[in-house]
Amino acid sequence: MDKNRKTEIKVGITVAIGIILFLWIFGWAKNYRFNSERKIVNIEFNSVAGLEKGDAVTINGVRKGYVDEIKNKDNTVLVTVNLDNDVNLKEDATFSILMLDLMGGKKIEINPGNSPKELNYHKTQKGIFLGDISTAMAMLSSVQNDLVDVIKEVKISLTNLNEIFSKKEFFRNLESSVADLSELSTELSELIKRQKQGIENLIENGNKLAENMNMVITENEANIKSTLQNSSDVLNEMKQLIEKVNKLSEETTAKKNNLGKLLYDDKIITDLKSSLEKLNKLSEILIKQLQDEGINVDANIF
Repeated sequence: MDKNRKTEIKVGITVAIGIILFLWIFGWAKNYRFNSERKIVNIEFNSVAGLEKGDAVTINGVRKGYVDEIKNKDNTVLVTVNLDNDVNLKEDATFSILMLDLMGGKKIEINPGNSPKELNYHKTQKGIFLGDISTAMAMLSSVQNDLVDVIKEVKISLTNLNEIFSKKEFFRNLESSVADLSELSTELSELIKRQKQGIENLIENGNKLAENMNMVITENEANIKSTLQNSSDVLNEMKQLIEKVNKLSEETTAKKNNLGKLLYDDKIITDLKSSLEKLNKLSEILIKQLQDEGINVDANIF
């Protein structure tokens, strides 16, 4: 009887341990936690690309939570993540969806940030989707036609190059050009050797000319400065003279001086013409009297 009771106790303990292990594994798989002190963060994504409820949430690569809920919100997707209580996120934390493995699994990676201010867990955060193999393949598909055209152009270019290089005439011309270049280099070297003394003399004469010029400038520095100063003074005087001439011209045109009045005043010109006409008539009368009986003067002096 005691032996059977011991057996039953062992079986009961084994079943209890099995149930506990089953519940623990089930809770781990479903992300159930007995500790209620956890942190909830809502993240808004433009696309989650296959992210599912229960997927891992990692901070710097360490799993610290799971995806609790996914729902559509207008043209975006709102993801609620459940984080461990010891997680400490800052105001500049970033949230992104990454590939978990090559089979297409997804996870949310969080960079906790470095700001001194703590994250506002009641505010919806903005997340980004960094892409995966499927998005890369879609992008590659969008440029497929362009890649085909580029490959065709490269193939045509390579074919043309092969045709050029396969011609013996091309290599003969290339060899001839190289030979001509080598011959030209040899002749140029010989020319430089033959004219070496002349080049040296030319350089020496140039140095002497520069030295003489420097000497002349040094010896006549005072005269050069004086000449430049005199030239500057002459230019200033000419400038003043031109300004005076311009001023005189403007005054004359505006009839502000006698010359302007004489040249541009119509009344003075008319009076002058009238005076000249009277003087002309008087001259005619005097000449006529002189030719006839002389000048008749009828004057009552007293």
